[in-house]
Amino acid sequence: MYAALFVLLLLALLCMLLFGHFRRKKIICKIRGMDKEQKCSLVEELAKPYGYVYHCCCGFFSSTVDAWQKAAGYTWLYDYMAPRFQMVFDSLPVYFNYRGRTWLIEFWKGQYGINTGAEIGIYHADRLLSESEYKTARFEAAEENEMLPCSLQLHMPDGACVKMSERHWWLTAFVPGVFFRPAELCLQASVCFPNREMLEAFHRGLCRENYPAELMGVQNLCMTISFHHVRPQRYNLLTRFWRRLSQCMNRFFCRLFVWVTRPFACAEDRILFLYYYLPRCFRRLMRLRRFHRRCHRKNGCCPPKCCRKCNKRGRSRGCGVGKGERP
Repeated sequence: MYAALFVLLLLALLCMLLFGHFRRKKIICKIRGMDKEQKCSLVEELAKPYGYVYHCCCGFFSSTVDAWQKAAGYTWLYDYMAPRFQMVFDSLPVYFNYRGRTWLIEFWKGQYGINTGAEIGIYHADRLLSESEYKTARFEAAEENEMLPCSLQLHMPDGACVKMSERHWWLTAFVPGVFFRPAELCLQASVCFPNREMLEAFHRGLCRENYPAELMGVQNLCMTISFHHVRPQRYNLLTRFWRRLSQCMNRFFCRLFVWVTRPFACAEDRILFLYYYLPRCFRRLMRLRRFHRRCHRKNGCCPPKCCRKCNKRGRSRGCGVGKGERP
């Protein structure tokens, strides 16, 4: 009896392995049968519900101006909790007062799951805040008429460089399948201001952060900074634990991503293979920032799997599924 049960289990396992093998081969053939334009168009369509656009020429994601994350705003708690969600980065928050409100322009660089990336965020409070309120206040994202022209260049130790420039409230660049420690990355960021008053207020905010003057540059109304090494951060024991654990997990999953998608070398091929072969892992890949646990609907759509309600309605609204495609 036990021998027969063992044989049945062995046959079931063999069937599962064969099914997985032929399914994998079928997906590889399907992707290889697409031209580059089709692949890029599909990846862009898949990324849009998550608030991102894919740049096929360079192989990275960036946030859209109308991304659903805008409704979440910003609080210091997002950065504090980030390591618990495999997001480990260096940050440079710059607070300054301008025309009756406290503004925050923050720079980030580091590891976001299996993605290496950088961000520039522009936010403001509804009034002037004291320094003691900075970590408890909620900041709103800059509105369309308040957005600033920004640019970023993220330099990596292997010589690669990602460039992005746009008038935005949250300029980002995320490269999938790449792992580096935050200290190994160098972010060169530039923000252009509408007038000298705002530029000088931002400069005073940088000085309060004791940012080295030699790493700043001003040309006309644009301030450029080089964000590489940061002053030592005093994290508590629990945060240090989460940062180290998350980085170990990020390194492992990054290598796993490269191994699983090893039939391909291009980023869009790897992403599509993950989408067809392991759709749950694809959704994990697209959770590039800390706001995914909130549910915000934009134009009748919300980020898939962000809550049970969205999960039930995601397919009917087309969230995360390309036209005519099934995960």
